[in-house]
Amino acid sequence: MAAMTRFAKLSTISHIRRCLYSSTCVAAESSPHETSPFGNYNITRRDPSERNVQWVFLGSPGVGKGTYASRLSNLLGVPHIATGDLVREELASSGPLSKQLTEIVNQGKLVSDETIISLLSKRLEAGEAKGESGFILDGFPRTINQGEILEGVTDIDLVVNLRLPESVLIEKCLGRRICSQCGKNFNVASINVKGQNGSPAISMAPLLPPTSCMSKLVSRSDDTEEVVKERLRIYNEKSQPLEDYYRNQGKLMEFDLPGGIPESWPKLLEALNLDDFDERQSVAA
Repeated sequence: MAAMTRFAKLSTISHIRRCLYSSTCVAAESSPHETSPFGNYNITRRDPSERNVQWVFLGSPGVGKGTYASRLSNLLGVPHIATGDLVREELASSGPLSKQLTEIVNQGKLVSDETIISLLSKRLEAGEAKGESGFILDGFPRTINQGEILEGVTDIDLVVNLRLPESVLIEKCLGRRICSQCGKNFNVASINVKGQNGSPAISMAPLLPPTSCMSKLVSRSDDTEEVVKERLRIYNEKSQPLEDYYRNQGKLMEFDLPGGIPESWPKLLEALNLDDFDERQSVAA
């Protein structure tokens, strides 16, 4: 049912749609209304009518947050910012946090909330300097504490929570494969779940590799059923309070994926009131 419900709760939706159809909303000359400092960074806060969307994508490991966030990023012309990528970029650099992060990762420890926010603030500030307007965050926040810290840095308009049954998530994760030669990701799982007891049917076709990669496929060492189940348990334990946190603010939109990308993408656009925007983009192209 959530997959078919158009997003209409937020009072900012009319502002969002005006921004999508108007180039003046994302002009670099927009006047800042409020500046919220965090550490050495200053991220300008703007009224929703004067900028593009600022969204967060939530969802269990393997649900496809990155895939849908990236597609929406391209559609709306906003950066897709994955905190995991920010950490990897910093590790590969000679920046001030590189050595500290290397030690943390090598010791198997979690990167602190403050460090993640510092990297995110730096990325948002750099984007603002280049004239970027808006963003879609992927992988952050994951806890209420992170959500509260994020609010001290910037505003969030909408939080999209992608959902799949746990049995489907496990099957998807166990089907993941990587080509040992080219490094591309594939998925050999063919998922067909029959609808029952009010639950809809879910069908996902495998993402198979070309013939040249077929004999070189390997699985991730941590993609075992035991590890995947534990990863999902930990995520659910930490995410429920965060979902309630955004639900109480009227910012949470829960979306049950009806299948793979061909089935889910049109329904997600419909739920976000962006289906006609996608059609306009296609015609313009």
